[in-house]
Amino acid sequence: MASIILRAVSKSYGDNKPTLRDVDLHIGDNEFCVFLGPSGCGKSTLLRIIAGLDDPTTGDILIDGARVNELPPAQRSVAMVFQSYALFPHMTVAQNIGFGLKLAKTPPAEVERKVQEAAAALQLEHLLARKPRELSGGQRQRVAIGRAIVRRPGVFLFDEPLSNLDATLRGKTRLEIARLHASFDKSSTVYVTHDQIEAMTLADKIVLLHAGKAVDEHGSIAQVGSPLDLYHRPKNRFVAGFIGTPQMNFIEGTVSDIAFDGVTVKLNSSNDFIKSSTGGSSLAVGQPVTLGIRPEHLVVREAGSTLAAGESAMSRTVQMVEHLGEQTYLHLQDPAGGALMAKVHGDSTSRPNDIIQVVAPATCCHLFTADGLAVPFL
Repeated sequence: MASIILRAVSKSYGDNKPTLRDVDLHIGDNEFCVFLGPSGCGKSTLLRIIAGLDDPTTGDILIDGARVNELPPAQRSVAMVFQSYALFPHMTVAQNIGFGLKLAKTPPAEVERKVQEAAAALQLEHLLARKPRELSGGQRQRVAIGRAIVRRPGVFLFDEPLSNLDATLRGKTRLEIARLHASFDKSSTVYVTHDQIEAMTLADKIVLLHAGKAVDEHGSIAQVGSPLDLYHRPKNRFVAGFIGTPQMNFIEGTVSDIAFDGVTVKLNSSNDFIKSSTGGSSLAVGQPVTLGIRPEHLVVREAGSTLAAGESAMSRTVQMVEHLGEQTYLHLQDPAGGALMAKVHGDSTSRPNDIIQVVAPATCCHLFTADGLAVPFL
């Protein structure tokens, strides 16, 4: 068992400006937790604090229930895979994988057995006699992962391990990491990345960190939850804008009506009225709000199409079309110059200067107040 608990962890450097502020977090046994966020938000710093490579300014770190603040990395039952492979160039793959075991004075027969097991898990058996210079980037990263898993620690730490790989290798190695984690016996995994695809596909839990001043003044964590929690129910505008590709559309407006089944918003840049299935108990008619809707949730129809009961639509001009094969991005504009993006099927026939009707389903329309906080859905 290897749960991780962080209590009020903060980190400041010489200028006293906090890199991390009041981080409270629980990572359970066998949980795959991803630290996600923009550059400078402190995700790698937080990982290093868990590893013991950096000390917190304040707060406590507990691994498997024991406080480890003063313990060196070697005594924390953690293994770390860095962004750089950090392999010994003069050693073979087998020697690199087994190096930590050799330092720990593990019997040679046991080292051999564990190296073979790790190599089999990572499909490296045929490469054990090679030197790092004879390997591809993906193979080198697998060797670095093998060096970590051979020790069977309680906690696996990954610091952007795929950033040096090309897109194809990233996809393959990502699947290998997911498969390996599934085979771990109650070992927890903490993984740092700025890549949303890695976060959404690997994580049981995403910890989205905010760079600089937190949205809700409660620390560096903007939101913690499952990938779909953050995607469907963002707590604030920062989370809504960071999760999802392309980014969520944000349109300024004012509350025009509050009813039992949702809130209607008049858009500032047009005369459109859009309904959202959010509660209105905390809102008032005339209050400024931001309406958010993801490009993939917009439904495009021909201009003049009949709307179903309760549907809200906007008339927009197609400004640019991006065909990507499986999907097409439509860059749209209203008469006042307001921008909107729709993500539609790849066989879309829309062309620049076409006028189309864009339907915004009420259940997909988010609302955010002036302070950036989300209005809960009904």
